[in-house]
Amino acid sequence: MIAALRGALGVAAVAAAAMTASEAQSDTVYSILDFSQLDGWAEDDHAAALKTFLGTCGDLKDPDWKALCKAARAQPPEGARSFFELFFRPVMVEDGSPALFTGYFEPELNGARHRSARYRYPIYRMPPEARGKDQWLSRREILESGVMEGRGLEIAWVDDPVELFFLQIQGSGRIRLPDGSMIRVGYGGANGHPYRSIGQELVRRGIYNLHQVSAQVIKSWVRRNPVEGRELLYHNPSYVFFREVRRVAASKGPLGAMNRSVTPMRSIAADPAYTPLGAPVWVEKDGEMPLRRLMIAQDTGSAIKGAQRADIFVGTGDAAGETAGTMKDPGRMVLLLPIQRAYAMLPEDL
Repeated sequence: MIAALRGALGVAAVAAAAMTASEAQSDTVYSILDFSQLDGWAEDDHAAALKTFLGTCGDLKDPDWKALCKAARAQPPEGARSFFELFFRPVMVEDGSPALFTGYFEPELNGARHRSARYRYPIYRMPPEARGKDQWLSRREILESGVMEGRGLEIAWVDDPVELFFLQIQGSGRIRLPDGSMIRVGYGGANGHPYRSIGQELVRRGIYNLHQVSAQVIKSWVRRNPVEGRELLYHNPSYVFFREVRRVAASKGPLGAMNRSVTPMRSIAADPAYTPLGAPVWVEKDGEMPLRRLMIAQDTGSAIKGAQRADIFVGTGDAAGETAGTMKDPGRMVLLLPIQRAYAMLPEDL
């Protein structure tokens, strides 16, 4: 999934301790709102949200969700707002932590199917001996021992080792070939070593302050300091392998946790302990780029923990990456649930 390792930079996202769904429920406060209490609700493009909802609602198995999906398919675009208002109720879910919105994107790298002087950094499939192991070789050992060479494990070769490193953080991406065609790669496994943040390491060394660190700042520093930069990347022993994703057209979004393509600025990664995958979520994000938009929870992420925590899928390519890298904003998110399910969450003494 695209969000499997996202947020591991440790400087663009705040990760809470993982908890089970039952643990989350015990400390959670639910309150039902009215649609009139959602800032900007009437001005949103509800038809766009409905289209995104339809992309995954067919995979929802509970009877109430299945019934809603059937009704959604019968809605014309102009009836989208009425559909959400008729069949859902806004539910504010709070666990005591403030809301935090970050962004993620799908990288697009330049590459080729075969190695050349320009394209010399391999994107590897997972070797069979690494599967099923709690921990395999470290990043340094994988790249310097020669264990991967001559085995046909390369999916493609790219021209930038720094972009390849960040591709591993995002968990999926597209490779633009010299003829202009694209291939998509998705998460194919990892070596089992814990992620160590290179952003935090730069802060520890006193090179940057925490508020200065972003993906673009890290990339720039590594390129300006090639020897030290290579060693900085080895500070993170975690290594991600990939698989080629053939059944999703490169023109569509990458696969999220629901194994369906996510939609730019309409899909979010959320914590399934609080937010059911496939559910609509009203996002009120403040900051430099405020958003008031109905989105769909179609992905998850290792750093996306908490009732008011979301990662917004921005899109594909460098521009999307720059936008995503600037997101670290407050606000609130309001879950939309089927009516009976929403009222069932309220305390019994109300």
